[in-house]
Amino acid sequence: MIHTTEIKEAMKMSSKIQGQRETLLSVHDLHVWYELRRFGFSRMGYVKAVDGVSFEMAQGESVAVVGESGCGKSSLMKTILGINIPTRGELIFEGRSLVDLTDEELRNYRFEIGYVQQDPYAALPPFMNVQQILEEPLIISGVKDREKRLERIRRTMTEVKLHPVEDFLHKFPHMLSGGQRRRVVIARAMILEPKMLVADEPVSMLDASVRVEILKLLRALQEKHRLSVIYITHDLSTVKYFSERIFVMYAGSLVEKAETRRLLDIPLHPYTAALLAATSDPDAENSITYKEVPPGEPPSLVNPPKGCRFHPRCARAIAGLCDEKEPVDFEPEPGHFVACWLYKTENST
Repeated sequence: MIHTTEIKEAMKMSSKIQGQRETLLSVHDLHVWYELRRFGFSRMGYVKAVDGVSFEMAQGESVAVVGESGCGKSSLMKTILGINIPTRGELIFEGRSLVDLTDEELRNYRFEIGYVQQDPYAALPPFMNVQQILEEPLIISGVKDREKRLERIRRTMTEVKLHPVEDFLHKFPHMLSGGQRRRVVIARAMILEPKMLVADEPVSMLDASVRVEILKLLRALQEKHRLSVIYITHDLSTVKYFSERIFVMYAGSLVEKAETRRLLDIPLHPYTAALLAATSDPDAENSITYKEVPPGEPPSLVNPPKGCRFHPRCARAIAGLCDEKEPVDFEPEPGHFVACWLYKTENST
């Protein structure tokens, strides 16, 4: 087990490195609400999929956004990709606001963001071979020279270890294994040489041995190209092999943010501890508050509970506080943020 002093030293080093990097993406008080209408006419309310999310990412940093299904991870991801329009809040990429982009600016922004889809079987068009799949983004982005397109295709396929390249160029998706399809999906995300990669459950639907290979591949690509990576997952057993920081999401909000090793060893929010207790690959040395997964299900995002959204399932909820007032971010340790009233101190605001 990592001792407290070692954790503190690692966190100081991580903060120092973070401070030396340039900020690539800033998200401030982001809200993404979907309007509900009865038969397309009268408004019934809103699904508050993302409700007040804030964080920053540095150039070359990898972060994991973890949480149960329905917590808002996908809505957050689609908003960062420029698919969803924010209801409120700010998204700033390299100093540019993404909220009011023109169609041309949005198109150019999307060229800088790579997207690794969750399902490698549904993500690839069955009527196109590998060369056509990888060539299409280059044509759309304006690379007119065919030889230059083929050169970049071959280089990218080599990077994702689809070699010998000539053996794969003319194959169709149904002729590939699950791991090979995943590599094609990653190659397509990398073909335009993006600055940031959004990976949605990139190791789902794969055998355990292939999962490790894909995570190592993503890490190698990140280091080689100084990529920023947002890793979307519900599985905490894989984040320690890839991400530098973890953001824990529950019912549309981020409830805990910390350096990966720190959060896995000493989870502070009761929900984070519950996720670790439920993981398929638990670390026996983790200090976990919950020994069992708490009862109940995540709340409705149409009508979330008052106060802390986790309080109906939390065994440590403080009556009259957790059920009444929404918690703010507290920082019990440098760089470790938790939205939980258990960590309120006399000096907290």
